[in-house]
Amino acid sequence: MRGDQRDFFSSHLEACRLCPRKCGVNRGAGDVGICRAGAKLKIASHCIHIGEEPPISGTAGSGTIFFSHCTMACVYCQNYPISQLGHGNIVEAEDLAGMMLELQTGGAHNINLVTATHFLPQIVVAIEMARTKGLRLPIVYNDSGYELPETIRMLDGIVQIYLADMRYASPEYAAKYSGAGDYPEVNRLAIKQMLASVGHLKCRDGLAQSGLIIRHLVLPSLLSETHKILQYISEEVSRSTAVSLMSQYFPANKAHLYPEISRKITKSEHQSAVDLLGRYGLKNGWVQDPDTFGRPVA
Repeated sequence: MRGDQRDFFSSHLEACRLCPRKCGVNRGAGDVGICRAGAKLKIASHCIHIGEEPPISGTAGSGTIFFSHCTMACVYCQNYPISQLGHGNIVEAEDLAGMMLELQTGGAHNINLVTATHFLPQIVVAIEMARTKGLRLPIVYNDSGYELPETIRMLDGIVQIYLADMRYASPEYAAKYSGAGDYPEVNRLAIKQMLASVGHLKCRDGLAQSGLIIRHLVLPSLLSETHKILQYISEEVSRSTAVSLMSQYFPANKAHLYPEISRKITKSEHQSAVDLLGRYGLKNGWVQDPDTFGRPVA
């Protein structure tokens, strides 16, 4: 890790502006912002997970680490006990480094950091510790796509793979369902920076080594968002982008309060989303069917 990277991340413990919220709180003094993350790492779980995209899970699984709290506030979040209620355990950077090495020893193909942005000052230190002790796996940054380009730039050389959401194209839906009306604008800038940083997906022996994968979760009643997002990827990012079309939505957390999203997607919505991939020439990636995960697009 370069000195400027170390300085950048450590500075955010005293005036945190790591994410688009830019709360500016002094976490070192015990203050917390919208994400509710403090100065100490908080981790919900770490395990080898086989439910990711094929080049991430491979045959042996992805070394997944779930961080507590989140910079988003999605009313339908499936992991809300972790992201919004803050379930998890306080650990030190040394402990996180040990988890990474443990996952590597267990056969994981990569280290998969899930919802990590608010803990980056501690995480980058842990990665550096783990590298000095023999960590050789690529780092996967598994995130909501609600990121600042400057934060992504400072992860150059630290993160090899971005597994990032493109969730909304319209500010009104982003505000209503995730409390982040600026999501579409911020997300588009972040995705372009991720692509500039790591390029398109590159695999060796079927396993991701570097690059960007964009995930899009199809939401009930919001096929227009899917349309706009896939069109944007095709026309403004690149048709070569690896896209993972996800149909796993179910009405968790507070989704029952919003009738239009208080159900799973229909077969018709799913098929329409798949058809849009073809319409916009997005042939790299995977489609999550209701009963099968990760079949190739074509």
